[in-house]
Amino acid sequence: MDRTRFFQILAVAFVGGLLSVLSLKAYENYFEQNNKSTKNALIEQNLQYPVQFANYVPDFSGTPYDFTFAAEMTVHAVVHIKTEYQRKSSIYDDFFGQYDPFRDFFYNNPNRGMAQQPIVATGSGVIISPDGYILTNNHVVQEADLIEVTLNNKESYSAIVIGTDPSTDLALLKIEAGALPHIRFGNSDSVRVGEWVLAVGNPFNLNSTVTAGIVSAKARNINILGRQDAIESFIQTDAAVNRGNSGGALVNAKGELIGINAAIASNTGSFTGYSFAVPVNIARKVAMDLLEYGQVQRAFLGVEIVDMTGKLAEEKNIRKVLGVYVNSVLNNGSGLDAGIKEGDIITHIDGTKVNSTAELIEIIATKSPGDNVIISYVRGDNEEETNVRLKNRYGNYDIIEKDRENIAYLLGATFENASQEDLQRLNISYGVKVKTLESGKLYSAGIREGFIITHLDRTPINSVEGLLNALKTKRGGVLLEGIYPNGLRAYYGFGL
Repeated sequence: MDRTRFFQILAVAFVGGLLSVLSLKAYENYFEQNNKSTKNALIEQNLQYPVQFANYVPDFSGTPYDFTFAAEMTVHAVVHIKTEYQRKSSIYDDFFGQYDPFRDFFYNNPNRGMAQQPIVATGSGVIISPDGYILTNNHVVQEADLIEVTLNNKESYSAIVIGTDPSTDLALLKIEAGALPHIRFGNSDSVRVGEWVLAVGNPFNLNSTVTAGIVSAKARNINILGRQDAIESFIQTDAAVNRGNSGGALVNAKGELIGINAAIASNTGSFTGYSFAVPVNIARKVAMDLLEYGQVQRAFLGVEIVDMTGKLAEEKNIRKVLGVYVNSVLNNGSGLDAGIKEGDIITHIDGTKVNSTAELIEIIATKSPGDNVIISYVRGDNEEETNVRLKNRYGNYDIIEKDRENIAYLLGATFENASQEDLQRLNISYGVKVKTLESGKLYSAGIREGFIITHLDRTPINSVEGLLNALKTKRGGVLLEGIYPNGLRAYYGFGL
């Protein structure tokens, strides 16, 4: 091989090697860039979805499978409540007195001269402050003569009732103790369907029982309270709740109180998969009002509403089935003042979507007279918005002060003298008409609005002043006689 040929081959080999090196370097640079992008993508993904070790404890925003923290945070703040009360077999027990010999003779009482044994019932309660304030259900302590509270450490205390609110089935109790473990309030508005929850209470007298489940639904109205003024917007769960759980705590994974357990849906009286709790945002409002004012300061929107349904939408020629339908607007109400009209469809309150009457009632139940809310509604094809200042039941913005000597408050009613038209139409000479009615003695006795009281303990009643004066000094049983606007005569008895 001549020298020229040798150098040609050598030059080709050198150039080929150089090209190989440059190609390899370019490939390495390319791979490094792609690898760096992939690593960055993985890092970013890991920031969004952190890798979890085998012993990793998830934060409370995820789905917890270990409930020990929530249980430890709450079990010592849930108490056992035992109540005692005397059985009342009829209105005559109140009117005549339990051992009245005239009643015993007249009605052939087989237990004449024998004291009846008190009825004992049990439930649960939630300590909400270190100085001994306890939230429970009204039905746990209603008409109780004695209330005993037992803490988780087995210490027992006598409790007094600070106030009750039958329309939400809540009551506030007080025991004389200090430095008590208590539950922090959560926010029931932020509770989500599918979220894990614990029910803490004392079913069947088994102290400190904890059961787990999920939130099955919100804003449930199950018509269990049976009252015209009832506020039912329950949190539904499948956490096991049984007799004795009433008044206990429903808590989230953080150990925060989100509801007061109140009821179960069952044909047997025992848990079958459905339990219901009063949302804590309502319970907190009730507790604070009872503590500060002695009664709940309830706000009213001043409209009658019904759920939107496909049938209603078809009848009213409404295109979308959403919101709640305004069936009527009350005179002198907040809604009328704000320009709301019959036929409007309320869709939001303060930006929160409402798609049922229970949802709307729950939001308004957390407000007080004088509060302002923004109501969004649909009228025809237009979306409207208005600022509504809420009123109390008397049609003004005042906070209603509780006068413990005010017999009208105890009765839970307002009165007016029967009109001449009523007197003539019913062929009576006098009477006092029940104008408005809420929770109280009259409602519990079965009296309804419109009833005209003509006699109290057989004494004629011809004025509101005369009725209230007679009741102020009354102790024991009371018998009211009267007539309804349709002519039906009725008698009612209750105790003072």
